[in-house]
Amino acid sequence: MNKIAIIGCGNMGLIYANSFLRYKIVTKENLLLVEKNTDRQQSLSAMNIGKVVTTDDAAIMNCNIVILAVKPQDFKELSQSLKNVINPTCVVLSIMAGTEMSFIQSALNHQFIVRAMPNLPVEISMGMTAFCASDNLPHDKIMLVENLLSTTGRTLYLKEEKQLNAVTALSGSGPAYFFYFMKHLVDAGVKMGLDEHVSNILAKQTMLGAFHLINNGQKTLDEYITSVASKGGTTEAALKTFNEHDMGEVIIKALQNAESRAEELSIK
Repeated sequence: MNKIAIIGCGNMGLIYANSFLRYKIVTKENLLLVEKNTDRQQSLSAMNIGKVVTTDDAAIMNCNIVILAVKPQDFKELSQSLKNVINPTCVVLSIMAGTEMSFIQSALNHQFIVRAMPNLPVEISMGMTAFCASDNLPHDKIMLVENLLSTTGRTLYLKEEKQLNAVTALSGSGPAYFFYFMKHLVDAGVKMGLDEHVSNILAKQTMLGAFHLINNGQKTLDEYITSVASKGGTTEAALKTFNEHDMGEVIIKALQNAESRAEELSIK
């Protein structure tokens, strides 16, 4: 039976807690919600989803999974007490943005580390989470972590930690790009005379349908574009505008800038 400690029970920590309980990965009795703020402790206790403890509680020693869901800037101070109550055989799963495994290993004096990059749709169990593991982590422990992360959507294992910067730029930040494009689709519809709620419905269902088409179909993305864009038609006119403004290159450059920023912000 798994015994799990979640360090930092903000939005993401609670998403994991509820997902693990829903899929019976852990029981309430074996789920520790680790929180240092007294007021927050009371709120968590009222939720009745696990046992609320502090970062120096000896019960953490009994856990086979410890999840770091705190802000990176809070980790260094927290690690001073946490490193004394971590079982040497447990897996430490970090979802702290930009915090490299070597830094966590050093701060906690612990070798078994997994670093993951989830994205916003984990809130509805439709997330995309890429993760990597320290070199010495046994295969069975990697599979255990993958089972945990899969409760919030799809997972992808990476062999190289440096690829997480690209993952951050693509899937980590990706929902914001989608929302940005959707917003401008809706705004364009309104400018063309549609009521906002009508434009909203049209944009949402179009994006949803297009996703399911590429997810279930056999064509390439280029083939799907061609199947919509009849020669001399309306779609071709719109795509021509995109190409005239080098929209494809703009998107690639934007993601490269996001990747570079992820590298600059990395805690090593």
